[in-house]
Amino acid sequence: MRMRTTAVAALAVALSAVLAAPAVAAPGGSGAGTGDDTGDHRAAHRAMRAAVAAGVPGATATAKDRRGTWAATAGVGDLRTERKRSPHDRYRVGSITKTFVATVLLQLEAEGKLSLDDTVDTWLPGLVTGHGHDGTRITLRQLLNHTSGIFNYTADEDFGRTYFLKDGFFEHRYDTLAPEDLVRVALAHEPDFEPGTDWNYSNTNYVLAGMVIEAATGRPYGEEVRRRIVDPLHLTATSVPGTRTTVPGPSSRAYSRLTQDGTGPTHDVTRLNPSLAHSAGEMISDSKDLNRFYRALLTGRLLPREQLNAMTTTVSVDSAHGYGLGLMKTTLSCGVTVWGHGGGIHGSLSEAVTTRNGRHSLAFNFNGDWAGDTGAVIEAEFCGD
Repeated sequence: MRMRTTAVAALAVALSAVLAAPAVAAPGGSGAGTGDDTGDHRAAHRAMRAAVAAGVPGATATAKDRRGTWAATAGVGDLRTERKRSPHDRYRVGSITKTFVATVLLQLEAEGKLSLDDTVDTWLPGLVTGHGHDGTRITLRQLLNHTSGIFNYTADEDFGRTYFLKDGFFEHRYDTLAPEDLVRVALAHEPDFEPGTDWNYSNTNYVLAGMVIEAATGRPYGEEVRRRIVDPLHLTATSVPGTRTTVPGPSSRAYSRLTQDGTGPTHDVTRLNPSLAHSAGEMISDSKDLNRFYRALLTGRLLPREQLNAMTTTVSVDSAHGYGLGLMKTTLSCGVTVWGHGGGIHGSLSEAVTTRNGRHSLAFNFNGDWAGDTGAVIEAEFCGD
């Protein structure tokens, strides 16, 4: 299954290239990785440089394995000054936010504060209704594994023109949208299918999940993410920006074509109000923090065994890919299975994956959204010798 990360679909915090068909891995090598094309990570570095050659302004990546930590960059972080990207860059992580949100909901279940078998209507009474949507028939589990059938609000054509294409973006980039506004867009459409009968990636599911966290705790979902995950793991580069339009430093600029076909001039889209993504994709982090988060998650530091087992129980997407609860499973061409998530938002494509035992992790970012093959970088890191 190939899902291109260009135009409205990708800019709309879409399902990223982790669910893409495996790409051909770049040539590999052996030895200690240093980011200079010597060592186990040189295939990944070549794949990063190939993405830059294909049009991505710059890439930054960090991997951790039994030999230690490796970091590398390619291309530039600022097209005007030609400043290089940094391994320490913070960036918008898009739908990687979903794993944080799912983790909080599973923690709340472990504490007995809710059940994944609760209906959406139990926590958000009367909200999910209209055009065939019925929150009394949709469970929290179905939100988290994208089997709810609720329409994806970022697939709405008017929403796409308003927030993802050039004219609309520059007029509305600083708009503040409430989560209820995003849900309302989705409910103007019919459901994709009856709850529990199929799978389809919908950002609306995770907007609702964030709202459930707030209903169950009485606190903003971002505060729960911070106190339950960010602070305990000392994720010093990770934040939930809310309506803050800037990315904290150190960081690079973010670029987009803001067209449906990914052609045309390049625009600086670094500044925007991320409330259009809310709990489906607004977070900011860096590669080191993302590796630490996914290692901690997969090795049981954040969830009891019952909840982690639930999170890693997947719905089949195709022969190589499955989706759990805010967590993607991908079997690569060499037979290695990685777990994690990817995310796309204006000017930023990110991936973070780790092996099930947490011993080999990779996180990286492209600061352009119209070119480059993120799947090739993952394949190169884990399958490139």
